[in-house]
This record gives sequence, structure tokens and C-alpha cells, in this order.
Amino acid sequence: MPAHVTKKRNKYLTAGLIMTGTAVLLGILAFFWTPWSTTAMSASERFAAPSFRHLFGTDNFGRDIFSRVMKGMGTSVMISALVVLLSASVGIFLGALTGYFGGVLDEIVMRVTDAVNGFPSILLALVVISVLGTGRQNLILSLGIVFSPSYIRIVRSEYLRLRDADYIKRARLMGVGKGRILFVHILPNILPVFWVSVMIGLNNAILAESGMSYLGIGVQPPDASLGNMLSDAQGYLQTAPWYALAPGLAIVWIVLGFSLFSEGIRRLGE
Repeated sequence: MPAHVTKKRNKYLTAGLIMTGTAVLLGILAFFWTPWSTTAMSASERFAAPSFRHLFGTDNFGRDIFSRVMKGMGTSVMISALVVLLSASVGIFLGALTGYFGGVLDEIVMRVTDAVNGFPSILLALVVISVLGTGRQNLILSLGIVFSPSYIRIVRSEYLRLRDADYIKRARLMGVGKGRILFVHILPNILPVFWVSVMIGLNNAILAESGMSYLGIGVQPPDASLGNMLSDAQGYLQTAPWYALAPGLAIVWIVLGFSLFSEGIRRLGE
């Protein structure tokens, strides 16, 4: 393999690790400590410009934007990770069963996934939230339902490809149980493909969570979310542009980081 190709691949992975690592560490830190309170208001410091006292300035309630961006990054990453964990778990379980066994179960699950994919993802999430109500748990559940079909299809296609492989046939002849074949023999061999889809799913989940919070049906104030911060800032773009710039750049930073990381993983697997 040419040296310049390896170097280029390492750059994707390194940049992605640095960007995502920074976002995750700041987000985790925000659950224990922030430079300022994320909810305390100060009328005397409304719309303070960025300075050493307030690195990203303050908002319309005098709250420190840097502290709220930290908390918002933690919230976005946590919700996105839980959404992907839920949808990927459903995808692995149903995808493995349908891909390996086929039959009636395969037909039913595929028709349901086709129906779910027939709706725009945000619209379907809105429908689920309108039934269940707002809140973090319902947001995670609704987005988990929306993202599950893509994982089901990816896992199903890989199990269809591998279920008649020679090593699986030998395992059957040796009397290995179906559960062990599904999750010990086949599952590890689909993980390189699956991890790329997980990283892409994290990207999509962060954008979806931010969009839902921007619309007011995701994370609810006074809790900090990058989406609801953008929503609050839209009326002050001319008077306090830093208010929208900070959460907007944070979203770009996280999404770009996960994109570079997933690209690095994909290229390493080539």
C-alpha cells in the first residue's frame, strides 16, 4: 500500500478523533462542572460580547453561552448515543433473525421497515412525539424508531451474505446452536461494516435532535440544547450574532468530527 495513502487515511481518523474527543470530553465535563451556571440569569450582563470573562458572550438572560454550549454538547452526544444504541440494538436483533432465517418473519419485518421508510424521518418522529408527548425519553424513543429500519436492512444484508459461508456450514455440522452461530460466529464479521453505519447514525441523530429541539419538541428549556439555543438566538442575529454562532459552530464541529471519524474507519477497512 502506498505510504501517502496510509498517511491520508490516518489524517481522517486522527482529525475525527480529536474533534469528537473534544466534544465528548467537554460534554461529559459539563455534567459535573461548567465555568458558570447554565441556568443562573443576570440582567446586568445581558448580551455581553465575548471576552475573557465570558468566552462566547452571554444570551438574552445573561447566561454564559460557553457553559450552555458545553452542556448542550453533552446533551446532544448523550441523546444521540442512546438513540443509536436503541436503534442499532433493534437492528442487530431483527436483522440477524430475518437475514438468517428468512420466511414469514422476514416478510413482516421488511414490510414494516418499508412503511417506516416511506415517511420523512422528522415527520414520523413528530407523529410519535405528538402521541407520547415531549421529553428526552420520548425523543430518544421516537428517533430510535425512525433510525431502526436502516440498521435492520444493513444487518439483514450481511447475514444473508454470510449465512451460507463455509465456516457457518461447518459450525452447523458440528452441532453449534443457532444463537451461537448468530451472535458469536456471524456478528463479529459484520462489525467493520456496521461501525461505519453507527458513526453515520450518530451524525444523523445529532442533527435530528438539534432539529427537534429547535422546533421546541425536543429538549425543553431551561435545559441547554444546541438546537433550542439556536431557536432562542434567531431573533438576535443582528444585535448579538455570537449567540447563534456558538451553538451553530458546535453542531458543525460535532457533525464534522463524526464524519471524519467514520470516513477514517471506512478507509482503514478497505
